[in-house]
Amino acid sequence: MKFFSLLMLPMFVFGEDVLNTGDTAWMMISTALVLLMTPAGLAMFYGGMTRSKNVLNTYAMVVGAFVVGFLVWIVAGYSIAFGVNENSILQNVFGGFNHLFLDGIKWTDISGSYPTYVFITFQGTFAAIAIAIASGSVIGRMKFSTWITIVALWGVIVYAPIAHMVWGGTGAYLFDAGALDFAGGTVVHMNGGLAGLVLAILVGKRAGYPHIAMKPFSILFTAFGAALLWFGWYGFNGGSAFGANAIAGLAVLTTTIATSAGAITWMLLEWVIYKRPTLLGIASGIIAGLVAITPAAGFVSIGGSFVLGIVGSVVAFYGVVYMKKKLRYDDSLDAFGIHFLAGLWGALATAFLAIDDKELLWDGPLKASGDRLGQFFVQVESVVIVGLWTLVGTVVVYYIASFVTTGARVDDETEDIGLDKAIHAEKVLNQG
Repeated sequence: MKFFSLLMLPMFVFGEDVLNTGDTAWMMISTALVLLMTPAGLAMFYGGMTRSKNVLNTYAMVVGAFVVGFLVWIVAGYSIAFGVNENSILQNVFGGFNHLFLDGIKWTDISGSYPTYVFITFQGTFAAIAIAIASGSVIGRMKFSTWITIVALWGVIVYAPIAHMVWGGTGAYLFDAGALDFAGGTVVHMNGGLAGLVLAILVGKRAGYPHIAMKPFSILFTAFGAALLWFGWYGFNGGSAFGANAIAGLAVLTTTIATSAGAITWMLLEWVIYKRPTLLGIASGIIAGLVAITPAAGFVSIGGSFVLGIVGSVVAFYGVVYMKKKLRYDDSLDAFGIHFLAGLWGALATAFLAIDDKELLWDGPLKASGDRLGQFFVQVESVVIVGLWTLVGTVVVYYIASFVTTGARVDDETEDIGLDKAIHAEKVLNQG
């Protein structure tokens, strides 16, 4: 009976590694789900919130970020993030350059229980969506050529080293410190959200902001984008278990709970403060809940996922409604308010809400000795390091891209006409 069961295992052997077809199928599906999040979900979510004269430019910026960001990942990003640096000091921050253009990686190579090529593709979708998130902060006034240049540089200078520090394995600085980030709270959301704010401040406010009303193109468009993002997020969080296993099941459940709690919380906040709930608010709460649970999805209990979603939505609501107005920055579509702030909350709260289970946690003081305060300090260190690297790196990238494209901002006439017509010579059907 035991021999028969072994024969039935969906596994094949290449060399010393074992491939599990169930895990492979799950990771390929997860990769497709994460891909859906950017050129469909995020593009629609942002496109619906922008002004009608900039809808197509908004969509192009998100899609452009994905395709360029993914190819940059293949050319150099993967090697920097997951390669091995022979210099142990540099290995803290950078992987090696031994896998440029995926050199040295064969189609038969396996990472864990599925092909390395699948792992590379999965991680590439994360790299691409991180910079795509930042586009929401500069919609309506940045040159498309500048944006594409920023995407190419940012993937190498900012994203890849951060991914290495957090997820790069033994020898990587924050990984060795025991920082917990299950699916990208720091690597993707804090990183992309803060980059967006930095770019928004450097490129300047939209003409007329905040005195002129800038009505969204379509709330329904945004709501549908939020639904697609939620659907794709099961690959984002569930896939970060790297297999069809119990941790993936935990991540799928906690993601659904936190997202639902975030949506309800934002709705109730609007209901109490403004006396009416809005569909845009519910959609925003969905994203806030998704972001907040991301760093903790495979670590927390059911109760923890409720807390993450509720507080994450409150934090993001404050950032979008009050902080932006008080500090007077023009984060066009609230990439910073939702992605950075909710991601920051999730990353820090993981220390106190993660289940104290050595089989569940991958590293850190909580796993080693049950030290939650020690884990919190590690989480603080991780968000500070990621924040500083993103801040400095994004400033450097902006000025390089601005120099290459002779200025980052469109001229006044282009901004007034709208970037759809002026840059792309296109327009949406109902646009005059």
